[in-house]
Amino acid sequence: MKKAYWVSTYHSISNPDSMAAYAKLAGPALEAAGGRFLARGVAKQVYEAGLMQRTVLIEFDSVEAAVAAHDSPAYQEALRALANGAVRDIRILEGLA
Repeated sequence: MKKAYWVSTYHSISNPDSMAAYAKLAGPALEAAGGRFLARGVAKQVYEAGLMQRTVLIEFDSVEAAVAAHDSPAYQEALRALANGAVRDIRILEGLA
């Protein structure tokens, strides 16, 4: 089975308190669902149309595991805490091997 990678990019964070509440819940929820945080933070270097945005990269054992983590009650609670505190996008990609 191929690994999966969850990539979150934050276009803006309008409510740091909501973001902190989200982070407190989201990290443990995603790790409990089998996620392994590989990288998180603002890019150190960007090229072409790259933007200096907060980015998070999480590895899962499969696409199904990543989707299940997103849809889990624990992560949904984290999303409720975030509310409209950030504009971002999340992508789940299947690994090549």
